[in-house]
Amino acid sequence: MNGLRDNCDIHRVVDILRRSVESLAVPIVTEISRKRRDPFDVLVSTVLSLRTKDDVTRVASRRLLAVASTPEALADLPEEEIEKLIFPVGFYRTKARNLRQLARDLLQKYGGKVPDDLDELLTIKGVGRKTANLVITLGFGQQGICVDTHVHRVSNRLGYVSTKTPEQTEMALRAKLPAEYWIEYNDLLVTWGQNICRPISPFCSKCPVLVCCNQIGVTQHR
Repeated sequence: MNGLRDNCDIHRVVDILRRSVESLAVPIVTEISRKRRDPFDVLVSTVLSLRTKDDVTRVASRRLLAVASTPEALADLPEEEIEKLIFPVGFYRTKARNLRQLARDLLQKYGGKVPDDLDELLTIKGVGRKTANLVITLGFGQQGICVDTHVHRVSNRLGYVSTKTPEQTEMALRAKLPAEYWIEYNDLLVTWGQNICRPISPFCSKCPVLVCCNQIGVTQHR
């Protein structure tokens, strides 16, 4: 299946989600980007957010960026100090090492500036497609589609795409999602995936998107 339920389209889904997420907390990287649109802030907080809950990422990002808000400052920090600042994010030792190297790469290759090109971002160690797309969209306000586990799951549950991996989902969305929704699609679906359309036993009984959803792969729900 590769489509929404009868009498629904993605415009209706987005409209429902826009109204429904107003009372819910936005993803942490979005929260950080709204306070100060700075590609470096987005890059650092996204790296920290991988395999880490938002509440932990929020505290760790604030601590680290308060001490090192530029690539120069981050590159100068000892790895052990970065570890202390970001603990207990997931894989904090690996992330501390990658963040320090990331800062050095920015200084050596890009004059201390975060590149605004997806392919360039992907050449930096520790930066994958999710991170690169968030930097492009939230850091620079440019067109991109960020797909994490929530976006992948919800898009497939809806029946809007039929894919096996987040990267396949990104490419499928690039082919069919109207460009006007590219930047906000991640915010909407991550917020919904964290609160309503959860991985296990989603809250289908109180989901206003249910009228459009095929519930692909849902075997148990509340």
